[in-house]
Order: sequence, then C-alpha cells, then structure tokens
Amino acid sequence: MYFIDKNSKTPLHIQLYEEIKKEIIHNLKVGDKLQSIRKVATIYNLSKTSVESAYSQLVVEGYIDSYPKSGYVVTDTNYKNFSNDFSTDIEVEEEKDEFLYDFFHARLEKGSFPLKLWKRIFNKAIDESLDFCTYHDSKGEYGLRLEIAKYLIESRSVKCSASQIIICNGFGDSIELLIRLLNKRYDTLAIEHPGYYVARKVFEANNYKIKNIPVDKNGIDLEELKNSKAKLVYITPSHQYPTGVTIPISNRLKLLNWAETNEALIIEDDYDSELTYENRPIPSLQGLDKVGRVVYVGTFAKSLSPAIRVSYMVVPKFLLEEFNEIYESRVCLFTQKTLERFMSEGHWDKHLRKIRTLNKKKHNLMKKYLEEKLGTTVKIVNQGGGLSIQIKPCVSFDWEKLKKLALKNKIKLYYAKERCGGEWEALMMGFGGFREEEIEEAVSAFSKIWFECIL
Repeated sequence: MYFIDKNSKTPLHIQLYEEIKKEIIHNLKVGDKLQSIRKVATIYNLSKTSVESAYSQLVVEGYIDSYPKSGYVVTDTNYKNFSNDFSTDIEVEEEKDEFLYDFFHARLEKGSFPLKLWKRIFNKAIDESLDFCTYHDSKGEYGLRLEIAKYLIESRSVKCSASQIIICNGFGDSIELLIRLLNKRYDTLAIEHPGYYVARKVFEANNYKIKNIPVDKNGIDLEELKNSKAKLVYITPSHQYPTGVTIPISNRLKLLNWAETNEALIIEDDYDSELTYENRPIPSLQGLDKVGRVVYVGTFAKSLSPAIRVSYMVVPKFLLEEFNEIYESRVCLFTQKTLERFMSEGHWDKHLRKIRTLNKKKHNLMKKYLEEKLGTTVKIVNQGGGLSIQIKPCVSFDWEKLKKLALKNKIKLYYAKERCGGEWEALMMGFGGFREEEIEEAVSAFSKIWFECIL
C-alpha cells in the first residue's frame, strides 16, 4: 500500500511517484507489472491525471516502461547494484587559523572603502537606459575606459586612448588575456628575480619558459636580460616587488632601446605606483615608449578594493589587431558602470588623496614603532610606498624559529623568499589592514618573538 497524505503541501502525483519509486527500488523485480492507472486511481481515490503524471515521471526517469497490452513494467535499472553509501551531509569548510595580528602586505583597512557612496552611485548608474539583454563591449564599457585613459594620462604620463584599454577581472586575468593576445609570438618570459610570484605562476601555467633575471640597485640587470635571449620581459619598474628599487631614467631608455632593437615586448606592471609617501609618483615607462613596445598593466586593488576585481591593460596598437569579438566583457556591467560614475564625478581623485593620506600615516607609524621597538637589530630595506615595509635583521638570526614562534603566538608573517623566490629574504610588514590605533600593539607583540630569535 502507498501512503498518500491529502493534507500535505506536496502535490498528490509527486507523493504517488515517490511511493512507487521506493517500492520499485526495494521490493519489485525486473519485469514486475504495475497496477493499471484506473485501478490505482480507484484504490487511492486519486484523479486519473495525477496517476498518469506519476507514471509518466517514472517512465522518463527509466524506472518503468509502457508496453502495448501489457501496461507498465519495471525495467532493469540496476539500482540495487549502484552504491549509494555516499554522505549527504553538507561539507563544512575547515576553519582558518585565527590570528591576533596579520601583517599581510597587500590589504586595505575594511573601513577605507567608500561603501555608502558606492551604493548611492550604484543606484544612479544602474537604470533603465542600460541594455541587460545583450553582450557588451568586449574591451569593457567605453565610458570607463575613457575615464581610466584620462586618469593615466594625467597621473602616470601614459600615452594612450580609450581604444587601447582593455578592462579585465583582476591582475591574473589581465596576464591570462595578454598571453592569448601574444598569439604564440613568444614562448619565453624574462622576469625579475626575486619578483612578483603571481605573474610567474600565470606564465608557468601557460607553459612559458622562465628566465630569472637578477635585480640590483638599479632594478633588473640589463646585461643579464640581453644574455637571456628572451624577447618578452615582465618588470615592476617604479617600485620593484619586493625590493622596492626604482629603474632610473638612463636604464629605462636602455630597456626601451633593447625592446625596439630586438622587436621585444615589455610588460610594465605599475605595482604600488599610486601609493607613494615621500616623493612624487615616478612617471610610467610606457610614457617614454615611442614605438609601441610596452604593455602597461594596472589595477584598482591596492587603492580602492581588491574585491571589485577590476584591472586594466594599455595595449600597443599592433596587439589590438589580435583582439577580436571572441573575447566577451570580463567584468560585471554593474561594477563597470558604477566605477565609471565614481571616476567621472570626481570621487576617485578624492578617494585616492584620502587613501594616500591615511596610509602615509600608517606607514609612518609602522616605521616609527619598528625602529623604536626593534632598535639596532633591524634594517629597513624597503619603505616609502605601497602597503608594507620590508625589514631584515642586522644580527645573527634564526628565521625558522621566528616562523614557529609566530604561529604559536598567532601572528601572521609574510616572507619575501617564500613569495618571490631568490635568495633575498626580508619580512614584509603590512600596515594597510590595521587601524592606526592597532599598529603599536601589533608591532609590540611582534617584537617579543623577534628578540627571541636573535642568536
């Protein structure tokens, strides 16, 4: 007998379907005949339509089949041989370690994002004038590209038009798209060593041969670059990651001459360029390029938000020929239109001034407390920009002990060698994620384990 509850919110044909299915799985054999639709309707006081719907669903799913003059017969489902001892419990993600102090070197303070303003602009930007039923410009919304072009021309001395800009979904996506645009022109990448690990990983994932080029006080070693025979190079010329060195103008011109002579391509990642606290931002390398041999890559992650996932590339005109409509827009229309208004109404410039002022204060506090609390045991090797200060010990030091003590005391630290390769080791002491009043306490807690590691 089937249990049919006529007071249940579950439709009657679904209840009947579930009951028959259970009987097929647990009790019936292949070839067993089901009762006729009319008989089932009579026994359970159901409409013929309800029974037909239940039987029809069972046929569709392959539990039964209909044969002329024979009615409905159980088919060979092999259900009993199918293992169903899997867990239906919802997987619970493993909890991340809770740290008291996290010195992540690329994080902004939560309250620094202009959320109320962003919501207000969002409501203005998203209206009936937008077409939500079509695929939009594959390079990104023209209005946003125009605003980015204006900003780059004015603030970074980049030579570009809106037509050369492609909006991407974060730095990694920019590099992935660039690799597709290169269209197998290159198979080898020269990269700074130590250098930005994300760029390296993306190229490695695309089967590029990697040539590690050492970095000295003037940035990437030009002689080593020439000797590498590579014709594609990735650099962070204005604030090298992680050492912080800047390529001087003389070497920039030599680098551009190398690219022109060898028909090579330079990928300029303008890392941390917007966040400088002691000097004016250094103009871009791309702005010196007269022959179109530099791809300029930037992002809003450090100055506005990593969560909105907006980056951009300024692409030389010869590479734009490789870009066609097979590439769809890579960033949500809502985000693009909101950011466009955020920039066109002047909020971006105001926000950038505010974020520079805020993080300059944090930078100076971090520097002050590191010097006060660590004294002559430490050397600051990179400061004055970005969201972190790099430090090295000036004394014999046990790095492995520091790693163990940091975890034990719930202090999250970041090491240059682990993240960037090479032999250059330093601690990347991020300050951007802290509130101003938290920095002294965080450095004090860190200093206690620091002194325990001095040999």
